[in-house]
Order: sequence, then structure tokens, then C-alpha cells
Amino acid sequence: MAEIQGLAGKFVGVEASFSTLNAVCIDVKGAIAGVHRAAFDPAQRTIPQLIGFINELKNRFGNFEKIGVAVPGLIHRETHKVAFSTHIPEHSQTDLTRELQDETGLKTLIENDANAAGYGEFKFGAGRGCTNMFYATLGTGVGGAFIFDGKIWRGSAGFAGEFGYVPINSDGMRLEDVASSANIVRRTRSRFHQDNTSSLNRFDEQRIKISDIVTAAESEDDFAQMMLERTGEYVGTAIASVINLLNIEKIVIGGEIMQAKHLVLDSVISRAKELSFGPSFENTDIAAGELGENAAAIGAALLANDN
Repeated sequence: MAEIQGLAGKFVGVEASFSTLNAVCIDVKGAIAGVHRAAFDPAQRTIPQLIGFINELKNRFGNFEKIGVAVPGLIHRETHKVAFSTHIPEHSQTDLTRELQDETGLKTLIENDANAAGYGEFKFGAGRGCTNMFYATLGTGVGGAFIFDGKIWRGSAGFAGEFGYVPINSDGMRLEDVASSANIVRRTRSRFHQDNTSSLNRFDEQRIKISDIVTAAESEDDFAQMMLERTGEYVGTAIASVINLLNIEKIVIGGEIMQAKHLVLDSVISRAKELSFGPSFENTDIAAGELGENAAAIGAALLANDN
């Protein structure tokens, strides 16, 4: 990472995903000084788990004054509260910023996880060096983030970038209906018995996970590769709309599914090229994210420092 201007001390970012708390500590040189993970149980109250995790980070990383927390959900631009969260509904029923600040004594910033990951990639990942970027994340949910002139564009209320809600056919099917981890698994199960040569057939059908599909595809399993390539086609259809509307300089795609890298990315690019206005497509660079599972935590830390 490059040196961060205006930094007085180390700072920390946390991503609270559906099943994991992931933290990254960044030092005064802009380098990752530490990473720490713990299990997160969405069935239990969020605040006590976050407070306990942050207090553990103080012991592991030493003193720090700011923390950014990336969460799945819409963050209201004016109140800085979670307005809606599909995966962790409790977040929309409490003031996370105030409660975390009161309990930990740290200046706290709450950010949408896709915005945080996009900002991380923009600053220190696949988007570094560009001015305008769109980021898409493919995981438990499908999200997006716009960055214009180096800043996150949030829309009038703060809800911009809901990439998963982009319709991809005339029936109103949304991208998240086919490209989230759970829906890729669902589509795979629906075709599970049509290819008895697939290595996935050795799994209990109900226990297949997205990681199993990615691993099988990386091992040249034709069926698994086909499922990921078709996912890429769906994503490419939605990406084409972004290109046609914005003539965007850079598009970065991250999230769990991108562990398969070119198997998804090549399909995204091919479909986007097919459906995009030619001159706009030729001036858009589409790339896989570089920061992996740390993208949102890194972005949350950077945003905490900026604010």
C-alpha cells in the first residue's frame, strides 16, 4: 500500500458479514499491520458481539482512536443509521454508531459493505490510479458502489449502488436472484442430476456450498464451470447497463465468487461486450478485485481515517 497522507496513527476497519467478523489494522505507512477474524452469529445480538470483538482488537493491535465498520445494508445519508438490512435485520433497529462509540470510546464510522469494499479497491486494489469506478461484489448478496472523482457517490438518500436489484430480463428477474452465492447454489442443485460425471455428485445435494462449486470449477469440472460461466453472463448483462449509462472508466468485480477469477470474469466481459455500446465498452476496463476477503475491512479503515 502507498503512504496515506494526513494519518496521525494506526486505524482499524471491521467487516461484519453474515457469518464472520473480519478486522484489518493499517499502520502509519499505509501497510496492513494485522488481521484478525472471529465467528459472528446473526441469530445473537449484534452489539455485544461487535463490542467484544473491538475490545479484543485493542489488545491485539494496541491503541487506536478510529474504527470503520462495514455492514450489509443501506446506510441513510443524513442519520448514518442502517435503514434496511436483509441479512442482519437487527442492524436497522439500533443506532450502531452511537452504541459502538459509547461502549468502546472510539470514533466510529458505519458504512455499507459494498461501498467500503469498493473504496478499498479504488484506493489500494484493482482500481488504484483511476478517477471514476464502479465496483460490484458477488457473495451472500450482490451489491455495488459508485466512485466519482475519488469519492463514493451515495445518491439522494444514501442508497445508490444496489446492483443486485438491476433487472436482467423482461420478467423482472433481478441480478441477485441468480448471482448471489445462495442462488448460484440453488441453480446448481436444480441441475444437479443432469450431469452424473461432475465431481459435485459426491456431495450430499443439500450440503453443497458455493466454495464447493468454485473448487470443482478450478479443478476443471465442466458442470461447475458452466454454472459459474452462466453466472458471469448474468452479471455481464447488468454490467452492460452500467457501461451504457455511465461510460465508466473502470469496473472492478469482487466477492466470494471471484475466487474463480477468469471463469467468471471472462464470461462477464464477453457478455458485457455483446450488449454494450461499442465505443463505451472499448473505453472501460473490467478487472477482478485484488483485495479478496479483506476489501471491505480495508475500505472501512480508510474511510474512518478520511472522516
